[in-house]
Amino acid sequence: MKEIAGQLDATGMRMALVVSRFNSFFTEQLVKGAADCFVRHGGKEEDLTLVRVPGANEVPQVAQKLAATGAYQAVVALGAVIQGATPHAELINGTVARALSKIALDTGVPVLNGIVCAQNLEQAIERAGTKHGNKGWDAVMAAIETVSVLRAI
Repeated sequence: MKEIAGQLDATGMRMALVVSRFNSFFTEQLVKGAADCFVRHGGKEEDLTLVRVPGANEVPQVAQKLAATGAYQAVVALGAVIQGATPHAELINGTVARALSKIALDTGVPVLNGIVCAQNLEQAIERAGTKHGNKGWDAVMAAIETVSVLRAI
C-alpha cells in the first residue's frame, strides 16, 4: 500500500492570514499563535501576509481574492464569533464555514477555518490560547500539512 502523508515544514511556503478585527481581544491571540506556528515550522515572517477585515462575515470574500491570486499556497481565516441571545452567531459560523470550503474547492488552494465559534466568553478565551490551545496555531498547522500533502500528490 502506498501512503501519502504531509510534512510539517513551512520552508518556502507563502501563506495569508485573513483576520477579523471584531472581537480583537481574541483575534490578536489567534494571530500570534498562527504566526508562531508558521515560523516554528520553517516559514519566514516575510512570507506571511496579514490582511485585516471588519468581521467574520467579510473573511470569505477576501480569502477568495487572496486564493485566486496564486501568490499563496494557503489562506487561513481567523476570527471569533461568540453566541449571544440570538441565533446570529450560528448563522455567521455556518455561512462562513461553507464559503471557506467552497473557496478551497474552487481554487485548489487550501483555505483553513481558524474562526473560534464559542458559546460564551470563557470558551472563546480557552480556544484563543489557554487550556484548549490556540485555534490560530491549529489552523496554520493544518494548512502546512495540507499544502505538503497536495504537493506530494
